[in-house]
Amino acid sequence: MTTATNLNDPLIVDVALAARLERTEATANSRFIEARRRISPDSNAAWIEVAGTYAMFDGPDSPCTQTFGLGINGNPTAVDLRTIESFFFERSAAVHHEVAPLIAPELIVRLNDRGYHPIEFTSVMYRRIGPNVPMPMPRNPKLRVNVASQNQAELWAQTSACGWCEHPDMMQLILDLAQNFVVTEGATAMFAELDGRPVATGVVAIAGGIALLAGASTIPDARKQGAQSALLAQRLQFAVDQGCDIAMMCALPGSPSQRNAQRNGFHIAYTRTKWGLLN
Repeated sequence: MTTATNLNDPLIVDVALAARLERTEATANSRFIEARRRISPDSNAAWIEVAGTYAMFDGPDSPCTQTFGLGINGNPTAVDLRTIESFFFERSAAVHHEVAPLIAPELIVRLNDRGYHPIEFTSVMYRRIGPNVPMPMPRNPKLRVNVASQNQAELWAQTSACGWCEHPDMMQLILDLAQNFVVTEGATAMFAELDGRPVATGVVAIAGGIALLAGASTIPDARKQGAQSALLAQRLQFAVDQGCDIAMMCALPGSPSQRNAQRNGFHIAYTRTKWGLLN
C-alpha cells in the first residue's frame, strides 16, 4: 500500500534538484547583468556561459561578480577553467566560484591544484509551493505589500539601502544594486508599507519554475512588526500564480535569515562553498 506524498515533506536532494536550483540563480543573475548593461553601458557588465557555468562581471567589487553552477551542469575541463579565469582577469576582477557539493569529486581536486581555497559558505534552501500547499500567512494586518513600478526604482532602492544603515560601508553598494533589481527581466521588486510608508523590500526572481527570493531589507524602526513575513507570503503567492512549484533562498549558515526561512517551511538543500583563486 502506498501513501500520498505530504506536500510539506522535503524533496529528495539530488543532482537534478541541485541543477534546477543553481540554474535558477544563474539565470536570475545573468538577467541582472543584462539589465545593468542596458541601463549603464559604461559599467562594462558582462556574462558568459562555459561548460554549464555562468560567469558574471558587474564591477570588481560587486557580489554578483563570480560564477554560478560550476560543475553541476557539466564537468569543466582545465581549458574551461582557464577560459573562465581569463574572463575575470581581463576585467581586473578576482575569480570566485559558488560550488554546490554534488559535483564530481575530481573537480574539487582540479580547483585545489589550480590554487583555489574556500572562502565562504552559503545555505541553499528550498520549499514546495503550489495551489494545494499550505503557505505562510502575514502576521500584521496593518502592512500592505505592493509591487514597485519602474518609476519607483529609486524609492525602492533607498528603502532597501536604509535597511543596511548599520553598515554605512555597504549602503552605497546596496543602493547601486537595488536600483537595478526593479528593471531586471523576470524579477519583481516589492515594498511592504506600514501606514502608507515603505518600510521593507523584497524581490522574487522566477526562472525554470523556481522562485528565487532575495533583496530582503527592513528599515530599523520598522523591524519586528512582520514586514518580512508579509513580503514572504506575498512573494510566494505571486510565484504560485506564475506556476512555480519550488521557492528557494540563500543565506549564511546559522544566520537569522536562515532561521526565519526554516520557520517558514524552507529546508536546507545543501551548503555551497565559495572558492577563491589565490593570487
